[in-house]
Amino acid sequence: MGVMRLGYVHARVTDLDEARSHYGGTLGMKQVHQEQGVAYYKAWDEWDHHSVVLEEGGVGLVKLGYKVARSTDLDDFERRAAAFGCLTERMSRGENVGIGDGVRVVLPSDHVVELYHEAEFLGTETGTLNPAPFPRELVGVGVPRIDHCLITTEDPETLERFFSECLDFRSAERVVEHLDDGALLGSWMSCSNTPHDIAFIKGPNGKLHHFAYALTDWHEIKRAGGLFAMDDVPVDVGPTQHGITRGETIYFFDPSGNRNEVFSGGYMVHDDFPTITWTADQLAAGIFYIGRELNERFTSVLT
Repeated sequence: MGVMRLGYVHARVTDLDEARSHYGGTLGMKQVHQEQGVAYYKAWDEWDHHSVVLEEGGVGLVKLGYKVARSTDLDDFERRAAAFGCLTERMSRGENVGIGDGVRVVLPSDHVVELYHEAEFLGTETGTLNPAPFPRELVGVGVPRIDHCLITTEDPETLERFFSECLDFRSAERVVEHLDDGALLGSWMSCSNTPHDIAFIKGPNGKLHHFAYALTDWHEIKRAGGLFAMDDVPVDVGPTQHGITRGETIYFFDPSGNRNEVFSGGYMVHDDFPTITWTADQLAAGIFYIGRELNERFTSVLT
């Protein structure tokens, strides 16, 4: 039983044509479906129907989708979320293109998460028979897959408890005000073997900080930075390295102002992994270990 991974991010954009240029042309995702005012994208090394949905009309996060291992998991997660006090409802096959039945949960932070087991299988661009390590004709950055999302919440303690008690996530790293019963300021939580499948920091409910794509290594991060310069993509921070997660990173904005990230590296998380703690006085090093400085935009610009 369990949540396996982040399956999709559904975000709002102000101009769908500009968004197509960014997500399709610069990042290199493939559009797999479109409806009036909505476009569905997948990366080249993803199996399921889509991982990003772009809906015209505003900015920010509509919902997140997490794929679970078995259909019977949905009953248990629904029961736990309802007992926690969250609003839950069932969703039917067809409500989300390419996605089967599931459970929709409104988090204590007012974000919407959908849990599902079945997704239409489109396969990767390299296939399963004698596959090449990557497609010959990559476009732009050529992101292989979506990786994680960071949101904000007024009450990090309650949201951490929800993901732990209701969905069996574990906190790989935490930021607290100080060590002596200091308030929780942020948590990086994993349901797999990566440092974070969801992360959240203290801030207003319902907001998106960023969603991220996994790249192979530091070389690919630097190459992405060059492509962002070529395409006049606004870069927030990077290339640099995190203290928290140890990953290499560039933060940048889509044409609507939603923050994206390309991320590589990090460490492996297992069941016996001890939670790493950071204190608020070292937060700048935790976020950007090399420069050890947070710009005002990084903590204040949300969508």
